Amino acid sequence: MHTPTADGPIRLITLDPGHFHAALVQKSMYADVDPTVHVYAPEGPDVQMHLDRIRTYNTRADNPTTWKEDVYRGPDFMAKMLADRAGNVVVMAGNNRLKTDYIHQAVDAGFNVLADKPMVINGAEFSKLQESFATAAKKKVMLYDIMTERYEITTMLQRAFSRQTALFGTLEKGTPENPAVTKESVHHFYKNVSGSILTRPAWFMDVAQQGEGIVDVTTHLVDLVQWECFPEQTLDYKKDVRLTSARRWTTDMRLSQFKAITKLPAFPDYLKKDVVQDSVLRVYSNGEINYQLKGIHAKVSVIWAYAAPAGGGDTHYSIMRGTKANLIIRQGAVQNYKPTLYIEPVMGNNTLGTSLKAILPAIQREFPGVDVKQMGNSFTVTVPEHYNEGHEAHFGRVMQNYLTYLKAGKLPAWEVPNMITKYYTTTQALTLAKKSQVR
Repeated sequence: MHTPTADGPIRLITLDPGHFHAALVQKSMYADVDPTVHVYAPEGPDVQMHLDRIRTYNTRADNPTTWKEDVYRGPDFMAKMLADRAGNVVVMAGNNRLKTDYIHQAVDAGFNVLADKPMVINGAEFSKLQESFATAAKKKVMLYDIMTERYEITTMLQRAFSRQTALFGTLEKGTPENPAVTKESVHHFYKNVSGSILTRPAWFMDVAQQGEGIVDVTTHLVDLVQWECFPEQTLDYKKDVRLTSARRWTTDMRLSQFKAITKLPAFPDYLKKDVVQDSVLRVYSNGEINYQLKGIHAKVSVIWAYAAPAGGGDTHYSIMRGTKANLIIRQGAVQNYKPTLYIEPVMGNNTLGTSLKAILPAIQREFPGVDVKQMGNSFTVTVPEHYNEGHEAHFGRVMQNYLTYLKAGKLPAWEVPNMITKYYTTTQALTLAKKSQVR
């Protein structure tokens, strides 16, 4: 099976959907995609929740979708999918313990795969993922992961401003104590998605199935470090990545909190290993990686709290330190929990305003309507509201991009080596964090 356009439209298969991201790629329709989607899954609440979400998209008042879900439920769902060949692009977002193997089997059978992150959650499976990329190249199919955060406007602008050397200078090298790039992200187990409180599957809290925080959400942060610091450059994990330190810690969840997000009366048996005092679940959902990428010191960290403060939501902090200016994204209470980009001069730089005036037209050509507002000796980047699409809309952007690559018959040359570099970084960091804890 080669590029889908060679044999008619793109036909989607959804495999064992267990995460709400599986539905989000279907929040809108796409011109070249068949509206019938074939779903293969075991019986259970996960697939039902997925179908309910698609139904809400199909029945919403504003711009409803017209998906038809053709569903096969049964324990042999994987074998059935491989035998039926009902589609040519397999979408995977669910239990991560099985995902690396699902990817391996689907690519081996000649399917294109669009997988939610993470594609792999431990070092032992890393070589299997590498093998899948090699097989995909051989079979001329496309294996790609869903990197929504590249479509967040302040991140796109941080990258764009960092490429303007007259303003930013060049990226500092940094040190482990004061990295050149820092990205921190705070998430919440209790959250509102598409207008209602998200019901999470119990296995989402099992790091053996979901993956620890250090290999899960950090995937996005490690991806952004690569994408912003070395845009469109091919990275080699054997030469370009050096881990400095890594650590992991738990979020503790009471049984009452667990019940509120899973609708289950008790902890399932597979979570008992992580339960203390009979009623507190300890989830290794937090992690931090300190590393060098091509000699640049970077730090990424992810924290999961149970619920956000009133009026709050998931937050992101990011800094890129240049020789002339720092580009900082803040998203706290001061910013009303909306990501905001600031441009701040480094000590001794008195010409920030002048250089900003000179480079702004180039930024505005790419992002019409974007402007800056002076606050003392630094600047706030102002962004027209239509750019703030929100996280859910970014899944459509990823899908649209993937469809473009499918039509072209290839991914940009740097994407595959950089995906491999990214997953090497996260899985090795987990190994290091576990070792450091034992010492």
